[in-house]
Amino acid sequence: MCQRFLLYINDIISNFTLVSAVVDLACMRDAMNKLGGDSNKINPLISVDLVIGHSVQVDVARSENAVQANMELEFQRNNERFGFLKWGSNAFNNMLVVPPGSGIVHQVNLEYLGRVIFNTNGVLYPDSIVGTDSHTTMIDGLGVAGWGVGGIEAEATMLGQPMSMVLPGVVGFKLLGKLRDGVIATDLVLTVTQILRKHGVVGKFVEFYGEGMSELT
Repeated sequence: MCQRFLLYINDIISNFTLVSAVVDLACMRDAMNKLGGDSNKINPLISVDLVIGHSVQVDVARSENAVQANMELEFQRNNERFGFLKWGSNAFNNMLVVPPGSGIVHQVNLEYLGRVIFNTNGVLYPDSIVGTDSHTTMIDGLGVAGWGVGGIEAEATMLGQPMSMVLPGVVGFKLLGKLRDGVIATDLVLTVTQILRKHGVVGKFVEFYGEGMSELT
């Protein structure tokens, strides 16, 4: 079972799949109450990080207060949804909601949410993650195994259901030498991407190695 689950909401107005995951948990609690049970027992079984990303709607531009003005409008438009998600973060265990304006999901995941190693009661075990954003797997750069999933798989994983997958093959990419003057990181990335696309790496792990790794920052 994976250790973490990453939900991403980008343009919350149109992306109901991820909001519905929290709605479903709330409905389960209502049902538990009606049955006379303890609704507080209804929680995600694994750690869930829900990142509310950037909105695609821009109303104000080319001014010093553009970012702040757009954020205020976004909160006005999505006040009820944001309020519901805030309630969810307080009501459920194992759920962290990263508020709007914090950054893009893959950046937030890499810089703040990625744990790499868990330490539970003195027991160390590696971090792993499934997520609903196509860039979830960028976390692999930290040595954390990451998989992208769809909405149904996402909710099932939250509730502790196993996620089946084909064991990926591994493609090695050997880096030698160093970049000459005038060649920037973007040039390297585009070249590597072109080579990998020609080789065919869909559904595979790519591992970079070689003496050239020490020249990268």
